[in-house]
Amino acid sequence: MLDCQTMDANTLTGSEAVVDFRGATGVGAIVFDPALLPRVDPSLFDPRVDANAAVPVAVGGRGAAWFVRTQAGDAVLRHYRRGGLAARVSRDLYMWQGAQRTRGFREFQLLQALRERGLPVPTPLAAAYWRFGTGYRASLLMLRLTATRSMGALLDGNLPVPWRDIGIAIALFHRAGACHADLNVDNVLMDANGECWLIDFDRGVLRAPALGWQQANIARLRRSLRKRIGARADAPEAVNGWDALLDGWNEVMRQPT
Repeated sequence: MLDCQTMDANTLTGSEAVVDFRGATGVGAIVFDPALLPRVDPSLFDPRVDANAAVPVAVGGRGAAWFVRTQAGDAVLRHYRRGGLAARVSRDLYMWQGAQRTRGFREFQLLQALRERGLPVPTPLAAAYWRFGTGYRASLLMLRLTATRSMGALLDGNLPVPWRDIGIAIALFHRAGACHADLNVDNVLMDANGECWLIDFDRGVLRAPALGWQQANIARLRRSLRKRIGARADAPEAVNGWDALLDGWNEVMRQPT
């Protein structure tokens, strides 16, 4: 039986609240936006609860992301999964270092901070962790961005890529000190109105603006581009496009603070 109890009022900070839970799914906590989700419990993070509505995300998510329905609207549910060599040890178990350092809590709070700065990122609804001895598992729930296509999808379909707009958008994040840990062509989205969004801020941070990490972000995107389209990255269309991206980025970065 689920026992979900709201913590003391000092855990409420603006659009953030926290509840502890203990039940069949384990022991843990949920951080959430009470204005969007007045009531929460661990079932929010179980795609099997509404199996007919939960649709696996085809691109990204490492097989652990779904489109789901919530009282706040259509959303994306993501369970945190490891990649690379770390996945051989455990696919989804992380070392416990305190609630505020769990992957879900950190990304939830970072997304809120980025939205407060007016940056185009998904709206976080809730995040949760489950304790398992010295480890934990985590999940994140965000409002779904509708009518969007990733930079990668545009490249795959040989469709026009708004290179300069992408560079401008990335520069706005960089000027705000937003460091994306995995800036790649699938984490850059364009909507029907031509606005550019960045998604998947797992392990992202807010830090003092500095050219070193900002250029490293751009270089990571460049490597992702080359990996995605191979020799096409050296074709005139892609070369000119990349130059336009850098022009947009440099134009914004040179503006006075």
